[in-house]
Amino acid sequence: MKEETIKDDEPSRIPWHPAFIEAIQLELVDYGDSLEFYPEYQLSSEPLKIDCVIIKKAREVVIRKNIAAIFREANLLEYKSPEDYISVSDFYKVYGYACLYTSFERIPITNLTVSFVESHYPEKLIKHLETVRKYKVEENSPGIYTVIGDIFPIQIIDSCRLSADENLWLKNLGNSLDPFSVIKVEEEVIRLGKAARVQAYMNAIAKANYYAVEEAMEMREPAKSLEEVLIRTGAMARAEERKALDIAQNMVNLGLSFETVVSATKLDPEKVKALYDK
Repeated sequence: MKEETIKDDEPSRIPWHPAFIEAIQLELVDYGDSLEFYPEYQLSSEPLKIDCVIIKKAREVVIRKNIAAIFREANLLEYKSPEDYISVSDFYKVYGYACLYTSFERIPITNLTVSFVESHYPEKLIKHLETVRKYKVEENSPGIYTVIGDIFPIQIIDSCRLSADENLWLKNLGNSLDPFSVIKVEEEVIRLGKAARVQAYMNAIAKANYYAVEEAMEMREPAKSLEEVLIRTGAMARAEERKALDIAQNMVNLGLSFETVVSATKLDPEKVKALYDK
């Protein structure tokens, strides 16, 4: 992996979308026989493309995965790279694509779902959907916001808030990984072996997280002293605390109570209080 790492000097050229396709396939790898994936699905002869369409080959198959709980027959996914976000305009564009898809493919609109995936809390979009469209938006699972009130299911996924255990691939499809996350991803790639289609995914991760990848490579070397073991352990603890603080900040932004945030994150109450004082 070291030979393929490229310094993070041209982030706009990182191939995030092919990596996203591989990440969503890896997230749903247990259902590979039941789903068909169509990257950059072209809606017509005009340049109208959806980032990914996932088709359930058998309607009776139940997808027991948090990111796919809403799935029906045809499922449209729009993805934004870590430098981008889902805007209100993007929402209506993809909503229009969904309507076109049902017309072109001649399927009932009630058999379709739309998912938006980004690496940020979709504050402006959620506010618009609630105040202008009068939808109800609920976070039924960490990082997954279900939009209620339309004729077909819609969800917005903040990949940064997804479960690290349940959504390893989407959670780590970003440009702010720590070396421990890099190691965890690489270990899972090794575990999957030839079954993993990860070339685009790993290239994006390597290019966007050059220094974390370099540090991960160094950390895989055996520790030479007790002092080095303690340094690595401390680094791991700091990385875990940073993750907990990010989660706490999102909970504060959602207006959750101080007691709830402290209880959920197990952080020092003083550190949580500082988030409210910002």
